Amino acid sequence: MSNVLIKVRNLTKIYKMGENEVKALDGISFDIEKGEFVSIVGQSGSGKTTLMNILGCLDVKTSGEYFLNGIDTSKLSDNELADLRCREIGFVFQNFNLLQKMTALENVELPMIYKGVPAKERRERAEMLLEMVGLKERMHHRPNQLSGGQQQRVAIARALANDPPLILADEPTGNLDSKNGSEIMKIIKELNENGNTVVLITHDPNIAAQAKRIIRIKDGHILENEVLP
Repeated sequence: MSNVLIKVRNLTKIYKMGENEVKALDGISFDIEKGEFVSIVGQSGSGKTTLMNILGCLDVKTSGEYFLNGIDTSKLSDNELADLRCREIGFVFQNFNLLQKMTALENVELPMIYKGVPAKERRERAEMLLEMVGLKERMHHRPNQLSGGQQQRVAIARALANDPPLILADEPTGNLDSKNGSEIMKIIKELNENGNTVVLITHDPNIAAQAKRIIRIKDGHILENEVLP
């Protein structure tokens, strides 16, 4: 059984802008094994967001191959890609992306509703995950009653709801002060130590350096693929 969770080969993404074509990704290849913690680093316009969207099955490549947990994503319909996202990937976004009318508990339950998890089991798991991220006392609060750091903790609990093999974190500390950012990174590192594969997208070299490997990207190319000591 393969230990590779993400396999990318000659990945290219071309956007058409009127008469012009923009190559956001240009023949990128790499593997990420189960249990790794990898940062994908690049400045604005480097292609890292395009790469994240393809890895997250939110966008499709122009050419090349992307296998997630042994599944060739190019063979899947939109509905199958949505099912793969729900099953295999937990997302943590810079802007939290919580539903404002729902409580923290309801936000964490949401991915399990899509997966068809029974109500009692959903509720128990959501409570357990919120307790795990230190929000036992705040689970019935709505996002506007929580600080940025607390909202990101809810987002992490939601990402773990369906016990996905991959956590995809897009600038998870980008909207937080340094203290809350450090606490979120501590949680993310603990998730990795507990067996979750983490892919973190960032432009911040200090955040990137907390991973165990850095893939640097510029102008749609990989500049460096470095294992950290």
